Order: sequence, then C-alpha cells, then structure tokens
Amino acid sequence: MNNLLIKNASVVNEGIVSLHDILIEDDVITKILPAHHGVKSGGTRVIDATGLYLFPGIIDDQVHFREPGLTQKGDIASESAAAAAGGITSFMDMPNTIPQTITLQELEHKNKIASESSVINYAFYLGATNDNIEELRKADPREVCGIKVFMGASTGNMLVDNPVALASIFSIKKIPITCHCEEESIIKENFLAYHEEYGDDMSPAFHPLIRSRKACFASSSKAINLAHSLDTKLHILHLSTLEEISLFEARKTPAGKQITAEVCVHHLWFDDSSYATKGNLIKWNPAIKSDSDRQALREALRNGRIDIIATDHAPHTLQEKNYPYAKAPSGGPMVQHSLVVMMELYRHGVISLENIAAKMCHNPAIVFNIKDRGYIREGYKADMVLVNPDSPWTVSKENLLYKCGWSPLEGTKFSSSIHTTIVNGTIVYEKGQLTGMKAAKRLQFDR
Repeated sequence: MNNLLIKNASVVNEGIVSLHDILIEDDVITKILPAHHGVKSGGTRVIDATGLYLFPGIIDDQVHFREPGLTQKGDIASESAAAAAGGITSFMDMPNTIPQTITLQELEHKNKIASESSVINYAFYLGATNDNIEELRKADPREVCGIKVFMGASTGNMLVDNPVALASIFSIKKIPITCHCEEESIIKENFLAYHEEYGDDMSPAFHPLIRSRKACFASSSKAINLAHSLDTKLHILHLSTLEEISLFEARKTPAGKQITAEVCVHHLWFDDSSYATKGNLIKWNPAIKSDSDRQALREALRNGRIDIIATDHAPHTLQEKNYPYAKAPSGGPMVQHSLVVMMELYRHGVISLENIAAKMCHNPAIVFNIKDRGYIREGYKADMVLVNPDSPWTVSKENLLYKCGWSPLEGTKFSSSIHTTIVNGTIVYEKGQLTGMKAAKRLQFDR
C-alpha cells in the first residue's frame, strides 16, 4: 500500500481554508483531521506542508493534446506532463485530432494511448458532425465526458451547421453537450472586409474585430435558445465577451443549472493591448478582446455566471505561429501555468482562493458528474496539488515542458509555484521535477 501523510496544510476546499492533516492510503483519501492531531500510519511518507496551500487536483475540461495525428505540436505524454507540473490532475481532450474523434472506435483508440502514456487522469470528448448522430447516441454516458459541437465555426471541418442535425444532437440527454460558439458567416464577412483593405499585411490586432463580439453573441444565443427549447444540458466553452455573460444565470454553484459556462485563463490574463507585443502568440479562437471584456469575465467568476476556469490548451509549433496573421493557427499552450496565473490574480484581489478551488476543481466535477474527484473528501480519489504562495520564479524556455517549446507567458514573473502534484495517491511532480511516476486513470462519470 502506498501511504502518504500531508501535515499542516492550509486546505482550500468547499468554501473554506483550514489547517488539516490528510492521510492517503493507496489511491484514496482515508482521513482528514485538524492539523497537529497526531495522525499516524506505519510505513507512511510524510510531507510537511506548513505554509503551503493544498487544493483538490485541478480538472481542466478543455485541452487539445494533439494526439493522434498532430504530434509535432504536442502529444498526450508531453502535454500531460506539463499539466502535472501545473497542478492539473485530470484533463478532458477535444476531438479535432487526425483522425477526428467522431466514432467510438477512435475514442477508444485515444483512451488506449492515454492509458499507456498519460501522467494524469484522462477523458475524451466525442465530436459531433452533421451526420454521426447514431454514433453519438451509442456513447456510454459513464465513459464519455461530453459531446463537442463546433457550432457556427470550426478550426477544422467539424462545423455542425445543419439545423436538423443540431436539433438531433441537442436532443441527446444522457451526455452534456459542449459548444464552441462563434458565427461563421459574420467572421467570413469581417475577414473579407479587412483583407480587402489590408491584404496579407493584416495585423493580429484585427483578430478580435474579425472574430468579433457580434459573432460570439449570435452563436451563443442560438445555442442557448436551442438548449432551452429541447431541455438540453449545455456547457458553453471559452466565453470572451461582456455581452455573452448576460445570457447566463448567476448562481453560487452549477448544481441544478441546465446551462453552464466556462472561461479560459488567457481571457482572464491578457487583453487586446497585448497584441502589440505578443502578436500571433495570443491568437486564440475566440479572440482575446478588450479590458472591459476581461473585467466582466472576472466579475462573472465572482457572481457565479461563469462556472468553470479552463485552458483550451492548444499548442502549435513556433514556426506556425510566426506565419503572417491570416495563416497563423489559433491556440497556444497554457496547462503548465493556469494555476499559477490564477494564484497571481488572487494576489491582486481578483479572485479568492476558495473561488479558485470552486471554478477549477469542484465545478468541473459537478458539471460533468465526475465520480469521486474534484474535492478533498474522505473516500475520494487522492488527486491534490500543493502550492507554495511565496516562491517567485520567471517563465523561460528552460523551464517549459510543452513539446512546442514556447509560451506566451515567457518573461512573466509569478509569485507562486507548484510544489507537489499528487494523482491517485502517487506523487507525479515535486519541487520542480517530474518524478517519472504514473498512476493515471480513466475518468468515470456518475450518470
């Protein structure tokens, strides 16, 4: 049995921060007692967590780890290792790989790869198309995290634009429907207008004007209206505008919500002034927009209109990112830095520690009905991360674990660092180093 005792930790869990000792036996949390209670267990390794925060393991509900088919950008082994270094203990990976994950056979292929190579727990979305409704209906709700719909726009050829197909997909009740919402017709019109005026000299600063707030609001509104009409459990990904926030209900918890929302770390950290120095490195879809949007997204975390913080981690090679704006792909790496970014925002009064735990740990477990994870509770799986709040460091190429080898955060100094990441009771990252240990498991869903 693999026993581990964490002593004197400032545990951030279920709305409070309190000092506790945590005993882990094998892969399960078996005892949670007040600090200095004198917990003992033979053969147990002890971590003195004095001065450290202990969070439940971060659950990232939106990543693109690029395997299979795009492994020059990243793969499940490399990106899950980077995620572990960032305090993430579970990921949910998107279907726009090569081949696309639009059949149960391809889904199981990705699960097999992850079972052999992932450092952290894993689950995969089944992608929707205009004509794979029967495959979606056959999916086991206990094994599939969600059905991904590119609604209005897609980075590949997975656009679902057939009204009959959309209605059929939204009629599936057993698995959450997750949507990327941008309206393609508006984006195309904007792109043509800017390209006609500027040609190939278009600047990355035009990105939020081309993939505009109007395009986001039109598509999100359409998805929400459809979900209301068909009583669909809907989760809208990566909100980026002030206007969209008004579409969502403000609640302390997403439990019982029919429609939930996510924001990504980059939309909370950057604004459109950053295009001047970062250029294509912060070209994401949906686009990073104004400071007013950023402030509204931050407020929506506080008032409960936004439920989840994720990364949309989507690495590309630096060569690709250095193409002219119109040809450069959208997306960037973020899993190694999402928690330290949020800790920096905590330090600046933007978000509380308790709300970080809610949006990055508890709420993903609630929205997706993840079994026995997302909380520090007796009987739950031992997924946890220790954070040192007073350990300054600077992001550089030398300390990146992304296969793509770059980050839009290079040169940024953070006040906090990830001390230890524990997956199913096994230490996979400790004091700046991967341990080489793996204990990853396939996520299970209580549906």
